[in-house]
Amino acid sequence: MKISLVADEPSAQPCADCAVRPFSVCAALDRAELRELEHIGRHIHAASGETVFAQEEMTTSFYNLLDGVMRLYKLLPDGRRQIVGFALPGDFLGMTASARHSFSADAIGPVTICRFSRAAFARFVNDKSHLLRRINELAIRELSQAQDHMVLLGRRSAEEKVATFLVGWRDRLARLGGPNKTVALPMCRQDIADFLGLTIETVSRTLTKLEREGVIDILPGSVCLKDPARAEALAAV
Repeated sequence: MKISLVADEPSAQPCADCAVRPFSVCAALDRAELRELEHIGRHIHAASGETVFAQEEMTTSFYNLLDGVMRLYKLLPDGRRQIVGFALPGDFLGMTASARHSFSADAIGPVTICRFSRAAFARFVNDKSHLLRRINELAIRELSQAQDHMVLLGRRSAEEKVATFLVGWRDRLARLGGPNKTVALPMCRQDIADFLGLTIETVSRTLTKLEREGVIDILPGSVCLKDPARAEALAAV
């Protein structure tokens, strides 16, 4: 379902006070530059399941996720879905070398996004080499994550794949809110299966096996890593 804008408005909060600024591209900017950025950004809200941008659509905007979680996926020619990642607050989405989006982005639960016109953002970064370096750093990190994901899809057992996902997701959440043995899982098991290249039945069986072996406890909407060392060993961290 394509996004319906609940709001499309200038930021009500100064960019300098944004909670996700330390994790986003904006971390490279000083206060004067942040005030300039406020003028080209617009806050939008999407309900659960709504599409913020779709694969093969023209790239007219870039997006900084402020709150919530999003699934990023490609539709294969045979209609199957491959989830390529999950976005968290601070992630900058939509920047591509081509004129069209290479994947789709849907909201998992309600999300709030800061949207920038592609043309306006291009003008903004034009004379800011420090911001371009920050964008390049994030692009290199995304490339590394994509390479790790390729190995995960092709060279790991189901148990290793699920453990790697849980440990990696725990670590990403920890960067936002501090370490916690309880790992919130806002995505459904089908999402996890489509990310790991498994069936939903295999994901469910593997989670049950890990729980039976004392590695995790399955909780409503989350898991608790009872034996983090064992999970990390399976993930080869």
